[in-house]
Amino acid sequence: MIKVNRIVYAAFETPDLEGQIDHYTKIMGLTLVERDGDAAYLSASADHHTVVLRKGSDARCNALGFQLPPGTDLGDYDKQIQAHGLATERRSDAQPNIKDALIFADSKGTKIETFVEAEAANVGFQAAGISPNKLGHVAYNCTDVQGDVKFYCDVLGFKVSDWMGDFFAFLRCGPDHHTINLVQGAKTKMHHIAFELRDWSHIRDACDWLAKDRIPLVWGPVRHGIGHNISTYHRNADGQIIELFCELDRVNEELEIYEPRRTHQEFPQKGKVWDDIQLAANMWGTPPPDGFLD
Repeated sequence: MIKVNRIVYAAFETPDLEGQIDHYTKIMGLTLVERDGDAAYLSASADHHTVVLRKGSDARCNALGFQLPPGTDLGDYDKQIQAHGLATERRSDAQPNIKDALIFADSKGTKIETFVEAEAANVGFQAAGISPNKLGHVAYNCTDVQGDVKFYCDVLGFKVSDWMGDFFAFLRCGPDHHTINLVQGAKTKMHHIAFELRDWSHIRDACDWLAKDRIPLVWGPVRHGIGHNISTYHRNADGQIIELFCELDRVNEELEIYEPRRTHQEFPQKGKVWDDIQLAANMWGTPPPDGFLD
């Protein structure tokens, strides 16, 4: 089975293109590498783009970009995806740096844009703004969490790292504990996008950057039980939640155990269903605000 290798970018539609560009450049510290009409491409450092913004009537995340392993034959991958009964589209120059891509929809309607090769931007890290290491993961509310988990595992090759009860799944496509989160909700929509920071001091400095623009935290700082990362959450210009995190668990795939950390509850720590919801959500105790998972 050909599996996706890593998440590269998230693409958004926004009614406030300038406001979103402003947030992602001045606050988040991404670099605007290209502007094409009503589309903007922003990079965290190496990849040509980490976030794509397009002018639209609604604020939503409508596509995710995943890279396939080097040497993958995109035609073979196309056949693999079609074998699941999915309609695919082979597109040339789908993105400014991607010459050949295979595009299809996941079980909840989000476009999945897959590719093998992409030209790097090599812009490096901004000196100003939060300037994250990389895009870490994207979380979605969905109406059929079990069905969507099955899709990501069976079609894209993800593995389940942990479950919070039976309503919140954490999935990975590489050594990071999670790349996609799926949580049961009343309707399908992106819940948050998450960026990795260097360490706890970077989290502190990020909060100071947010404070300069009078952007309050929605929740945090917290230490999640699942994944054991330290995180904060705030809203961007479209009201979408952005998570900033560090110290996320990494998985030894051969042994299927997590690299040991002092914050673990078990040694070795392995994937499981967490029944202690409060511990799973925040080891430091403060629960999420009312309606946070809606």
